[in-house]
Amino acid sequence: MPLQRIVVFGTTGSGKSTLARRLGERLGLPYFETDALHWNPGWVPTPEPEFRARVEKATRGPRWVTEGNYSAIRDILLSRADTAIWLDYPFPLVYTRLLRRTLSRVIDRKPVCNGNYETWRQMFSRNSILLWAFKSHWRKKRHYPGLWAQYPHLTVLRFTSPGELEAWLRESGARAAASR
Repeated sequence: MPLQRIVVFGTTGSGKSTLARRLGERLGLPYFETDALHWNPGWVPTPEPEFRARVEKATRGPRWVTEGNYSAIRDILLSRADTAIWLDYPFPLVYTRLLRRTLSRVIDRKPVCNGNYETWRQMFSRNSILLWAFKSHWRKKRHYPGLWAQYPHLTVLRFTSPGELEAWLRESGARAAASR
């Protein structure tokens, strides 16, 4: 049965982590955040072999949900997942959400993961998540369909608007409640 091992995809700021957490709660699936496995304190990235090992360990179980934009671990996630959810939202929506989220985190000093914070300096640097979103949005949008073709066992659910996603969540929530 699908929806036992789920990976949520989408461009930066599309709501991947939020949806993965919601699905974990709704379906009773353990949730793990890939950013928390990748970023150490001080925004120091985990070396790739260790990052892959962390993800391998987190996906050994029969049931889990996460988000998956890191190319270094994509093969692990997609080979083990039964469902990929693609949040394929328009750039203006995603960018507006990301800008609002980033500003909120900078102003409120809300931690992101492992004690890391977003700062004004980061927001306006070459490593800005806002710049990254602008540079990567269309590339990922073009790349994902070919990616799904490499994993024919996957059920791929594509949502092009938050309303479409919410309608599916209402419907799938009713099915999940009926199957318990």
